[in-house]
Amino acid sequence: MSLYKGLDAEALEANYYLLARIGSRYPAMVERMAIRSAAQRDAAGAMVDVCYGEGERDKLDFFSGGDVDGPLLVFIHGGYWQRGDKSVYSYVTEGFVKHGVSVAVLNYNLTPTVRMGQIPPQIRKAVAWLWHHADDVGFARERLTVSGHSAGGHLTALMMATDWPSFDEALPADMIHAGLPISGLFELEPLVHTSVNEGPQMSIEEAIAESPTFIPPLTNAPQLVVVGGAETDEFLRQSDDYSAKFETPRRSMQRYNVPGADHFGALEAFADDESVFFEKSMRLVAS
Repeated sequence: MSLYKGLDAEALEANYYLLARIGSRYPAMVERMAIRSAAQRDAAGAMVDVCYGEGERDKLDFFSGGDVDGPLLVFIHGGYWQRGDKSVYSYVTEGFVKHGVSVAVLNYNLTPTVRMGQIPPQIRKAVAWLWHHADDVGFARERLTVSGHSAGGHLTALMMATDWPSFDEALPADMIHAGLPISGLFELEPLVHTSVNEGPQMSIEEAIAESPTFIPPLTNAPQLVVVGGAETDEFLRQSDDYSAKFETPRRSMQRYNVPGADHFGALEAFADDESVFFEKSMRLVAS
């Protein structure tokens, strides 16, 4: 029986339950990421567990690019809004820091402890905190780019659709310089029919309400919308549809498929300062 865009439950599960694709390799992969990240925090002299709010997970790690007039890249980790921690993703900062870009890696509350609708305001709080404290931590506030992988790509898109002066009257409407969603989720309704929803426990109504495809960007800041070339049909479609829907003569929504990369390989390419993806990211962030 078709549940979403002609796909039945089995097809949706195959497209969105990505841990089934990596299987028993997943724990070792996360361990390698954590080891690389710990080494990077030490090497970069990161400011760890900086509080952007009063909550237990209202924390970020800041990696200085060494230039107080340089850009900032905000990175939001994935994990289907129910798993993950910033400490595992410090490794993605290495190439950017080496090239003079400061990076802030965020933590945020996870489902089912909170509802999906509570997460985007928390990310807004973190981004706003960074803007307000640009002089303190050392970057140019007018050069703030937001990025994220998977669920973080979803949250990136929602930041591009935020009315910042309504959130905080001190913030400019064009606060975000650029957006970089990686393997993002822009339509959440199909996830309701999969095991991925065990954590978020979204209703169809909640899924639609939190879907960036129905929430237009409120800025003409450019976006680089990236997905692995070997990802599932649904991940490819979602990035294609999102970028096509919101491309305008004044808003660039550049699409890029990382050749041969799966969902996790796309993130590896983002962290590889010799990759074409990294080159494109630097061009966006530093423009």
